[in-house]
Amino acid sequence: MSEDYRRRYSSDEMVEQRTLIDISRFLESMGKHMEDYNLPELYENVELDDHGNFQEVTDEERINVSEQDLRAHGFLNPEQLSAFEEIINHVTEKKPGAFFIDGPGGTGKTYLYKALLAAVRSRKLIAIATATSGAATNNMPGGRTSHSRFKIPLKLEGTPMCTVSKQSGIAELLRRATLIIWDEASMSKRQAVEALDRTLKDITDSCHPFGGKIVVFGGDFRQVLPVVRRGTKAQIIDATLPMSPLWTYIKKRKLTRNMRASSDPWFAQFLLNVGDGTEPSIGNDFIRVPNEMIIQYTIEEESVNVLIETVFPSLNENGHRTNYIASRAILSTKNEYVDRLNQHMIESYPGEELIYHSIDTAEDDARGNYPSEFLNSLGPNGLPPHILKLKRGCPVILLRNLDPANGLCNGTRLVCRNFQKNVIDAEIATGGHAGKRIFIPRIPLSPPDDDLFPFRFKRKQFPVRLCFAMTINKAQGQTIPNVGVYLPEPVFSHGQLYVALSRGVSRQNTKLLIKPATGKKTINAQKQKLYKYNKTELFTKTLLVVFNYQLSIYKICQNNNFIYSFTLNLWNHSHNKNAIGKVSPRS
Repeated sequence: MSEDYRRRYSSDEMVEQRTLIDISRFLESMGKHMEDYNLPELYENVELDDHGNFQEVTDEERINVSEQDLRAHGFLNPEQLSAFEEIINHVTEKKPGAFFIDGPGGTGKTYLYKALLAAVRSRKLIAIATATSGAATNNMPGGRTSHSRFKIPLKLEGTPMCTVSKQSGIAELLRRATLIIWDEASMSKRQAVEALDRTLKDITDSCHPFGGKIVVFGGDFRQVLPVVRRGTKAQIIDATLPMSPLWTYIKKRKLTRNMRASSDPWFAQFLLNVGDGTEPSIGNDFIRVPNEMIIQYTIEEESVNVLIETVFPSLNENGHRTNYIASRAILSTKNEYVDRLNQHMIESYPGEELIYHSIDTAEDDARGNYPSEFLNSLGPNGLPPHILKLKRGCPVILLRNLDPANGLCNGTRLVCRNFQKNVIDAEIATGGHAGKRIFIPRIPLSPPDDDLFPFRFKRKQFPVRLCFAMTINKAQGQTIPNVGVYLPEPVFSHGQLYVALSRGVSRQNTKLLIKPATGKKTINAQKQKLYKYNKTELFTKTLLVVFNYQLSIYKICQNNNFIYSFTLNLWNHSHNKNAIGKVSPRS
């Protein structure tokens, strides 16, 4: 790495500092810091490039603006255009402002962001594109995860601030930014947004919200909410952005026209009804789902094979095509179901199988209390399996931010092209970097939850999992034209069913396989249990917030027919009512 700089600098000290800068940026892209590895400190102003600018600023200024994105504003629908013109008016008049683009999945939020980014960047101004999920960042030019770009701390306790010093390149980038976009903000804890607000105020020496910057948030509260480990329903709601005092300063713009499912207007309206909890009910307990979306459950193995063949027709003949693989996936609720599907599919997938074993250690186990066999059996969320089975052409999903600037984010889907002992040669399958060939190394990985085990667990393995099937949560923010939903048991958290259904583009290409309760016959019926909240109790903590929000969690209830449960998001701006969602056959 240092050899690249040795040709340009005669001083060994400068070569070392430039090399350390590269290492520092690479570590920061993965949420790490130089001090974590006891590396030398950087000199003041050494982050400046050859022209005296911070590299972070230079990198943003070099982002290419495509002609397609420049022309995008001419193809915006009336709702998108109204929001676009208002935000660009703030840019033109240099007026501060904060906006939230509220739209169900498929209403063109990303298309609007790309039009805004192109319009601002074409004026030689800086526009920062971020998203909560790695998959969503790949949809925007120059996109980075919000945690990576803003250096948001992993533990959001008290009144946190981003780990950005006022003299750093990131601080200069934020000071010079005209527009900041944060997609999938509905998935972020409000404390993360509040940390950005404090940081922007600090580095700009401004008392205005978000330091007087133009900030555009986007998301859909019908979808999966922030993850609060072992959190109660009230704690989950309290972690959402509308519970922040900042919410009153944010102007809400709504998108309602589903562009993703524009070829199937009925399906688009059905998704909106499911998300809003307004789908017409049968009795008090059910909503209808069209029969053509249901795969009849008979025998487990036989039914799963039908689902696979429906979503991945002629897989053996077409599996080598990136477009084929990128346009389809099966979604389920838990890793155990996803792993089962992936194992089944990789075994039937053509080609020679390569097996990679991880090296697992308990770092603070001086007495050897935890044998390798036990460590190998562990499968915490966010880590690859101990035994990773792959074949050429199979799809995998990245589990860590390796190089966000080049599209390698947590959630990026790739296709394996070749294998070496310690490197996987893969092709990015989706997003703005689709088609790019990259190398994935083995790296040491630890669970995101430090207190998950009574020891520090570390697994050295390729940071990928097979993704013929993936969890519903991982799929949020992605469009999957051919999607299957495998539900051997009820969904268990807010918004999961809605997210799963809204990844698709039509009812013809969205299929559900629902396993009936023991001894029950399968019909397309799902029953819910609705949790009602005392609004006064929930909103006492933040009196400024005006937000009617309801969370429904649905569980199994025995009945004469098969009963299935799911979660709906009930969110209504205009009036306070209890919406009930149910599912059964639609004729």
